Amino acid sequence: MDNNKKKELQLFATKARIGVIEGVFNAKAGHPGGSLSICDVLAYLYNEEMNIDPKNPGLESRDRFVLSKGHAAPALYATLALKGFFPVEDLKTLRKSDSYLQGHPNMNKTPGVDMSTGSLGQGISAAVGMALGAKFDNADYRVYTILGDGEIEEGEVWEAAMFAGNRKLDNLVAFVDYNNLQIDGTIDEVNSAYPIADKFKAFNWNVVEIDGHNLDEIESALNNAKSVKDMPTCIVMKTVKGKGVSYMENSCGWHGKAPNEEEYNQAMAELNAQLKELEA
Repeated sequence: MDNNKKKELQLFATKARIGVIEGVFNAKAGHPGGSLSICDVLAYLYNEEMNIDPKNPGLESRDRFVLSKGHAAPALYATLALKGFFPVEDLKTLRKSDSYLQGHPNMNKTPGVDMSTGSLGQGISAAVGMALGAKFDNADYRVYTILGDGEIEEGEVWEAAMFAGNRKLDNLVAFVDYNNLQIDGTIDEVNSAYPIADKFKAFNWNVVEIDGHNLDEIESALNNAKSVKDMPTCIVMKTVKGKGVSYMENSCGWHGKAPNEEEYNQAMAELNAQLKELEA
């Protein structure tokens, strides 16, 4: 990836992180940690990988995206807003009773959201169904989904994985946000799903392991996914929960908590400093 493209994507991801903090702070609730960790992969998907049209969110030939870890909605909303699906200013309405930006994505209310999610495990199940539907229709759109590493403790995830592998759904890519933290502690303390890669391989998936904040590795993994036939692809991406905000990084305490005013100001100062450095 050339440096200009990389810088553009890094700028986009940083702006998305600013949007995450803006939304969660104004809502006085939400999930910043796991939202901040996926901004880089969302930046790549929505700017380089996926066939989408913000002016026509329901385009039949579009690629589909399902946020299986639906509580990370602030990251998806920030991404969609930056792409022009709706005004960036509306991020401040997150979780308000009259807002179309609720705590979990709603496909009936929010432009650009392809599936309502929140109950963990159901998102990947829906994504598998979409990929199978594309096969039935001989359609060439692809389906992408992001799961949390805590989410894959759900049995439904493995039923979906088994089905996708058996049906050879090579139009499906599942990312696992491997930050090793969930609401109650580390993954291995709560209910270890490790080793993640080996489990997906056992269900007949092509598996790639990457640094989820390295755009070159994200690009390479997605190119690999497109080259593999007769197998869905799982991209296990090692990430930092709370990425970009120093006091949130690697802290399960920021899984589902909003910053106060002082914490908000510090987060925005740090992210704006990153933005300024990238723009230099």
